[in-house]
Amino acid sequence: MTTDVAASLDHLRLLGALQDDFLTTIPQVDPTTRVPWCGRWRVRDLVVHLARIHHWAAGQASRRRETPLGRGPFDLVDLYATCAAELRATLTALGPDAPASTLVGPGPASFWHRRQLHETLVHLWDLRTAGGLPLDVDAGVWADTVDEVVTVMQPRQEALGRMEPLPAPVALVATDAGRTWLLGGDGQPAATVTARAQDLALLVWGRRSPDDDRVRVDGDRAALDDALARRLTP
Repeated sequence: MTTDVAASLDHLRLLGALQDDFLTTIPQVDPTTRVPWCGRWRVRDLVVHLARIHHWAAGQASRRRETPLGRGPFDLVDLYATCAAELRATLTALGPDAPASTLVGPGPASFWHRRQLHETLVHLWDLRTAGGLPLDVDAGVWADTVDEVVTVMQPRQEALGRMEPLPAPVALVATDAGRTWLLGGDGQPAATVTARAQDLALLVWGRRSPDDDRVRVDGDRAALDDALARRLTP
C-alpha cells in the first residue's frame, strides 16, 4: 500500500542520498563498536547486513536470484559501495513500474525504492548513533518510515502469523509532520503516543523506549507495551 504522503516523496533519490551518507560514515566509526539495538551486532555486522540486503533487494526487484556474496571477511567500504551502487543501478534501469517480487507478493519495482530507503534510514541511524554522530533527516521521511510500518510491515507480520492481532489499535501522532496513524486496525485507540516522527519511527522499529522523555503516552500504557512487545517488523 502506498499513501499520498509516500507518493509525494522521491524515494529513489532519497535512497541514494542516505546510501552516500552511510558510505561516508563507515570509516568514521570503529567496526568493533557495539550496536545495542541490534542484539550482539557490532558495526561491521551492521554494514555487511545492509550491503547484503541491498544485494538481495536488487535481485528481488529484477526477479532473479542473486549471486551469494560469500562469508567474507570484507573490506566494509568497498562491499557497501558495490552493493549500494548495484541496487541503485538496478532500480534506475528497471523503472518504477517494472514487475517485481515484493514482500507482499507481485508488485512494482517502486516498492523497493521505499523499502530500501527506510531500511537504509534506520540502519544509518544505528551506525551514526553507535558512533556518537548526529543524524538530520527531514520529518517527512521519518513519517513515511512510520507509515510503512503501519500500512505494510505490521499487517504483513499479522498475515504471516508472526504476531497476533492487537486487541485495540494504538494511535501514533507525529507533532512535526502533521500525521496521525492507527497501528493495528481501526476503532478507538487504547493508547496514544505523541512524539516527533523520528521518535515514533524509532519506537516502532525497537530503537526508542516509550519511557524516553521525547515520547508522551496517554491512555493504556499496558496496551502500548503489549503492541511493542510483538513482532511489528521483520
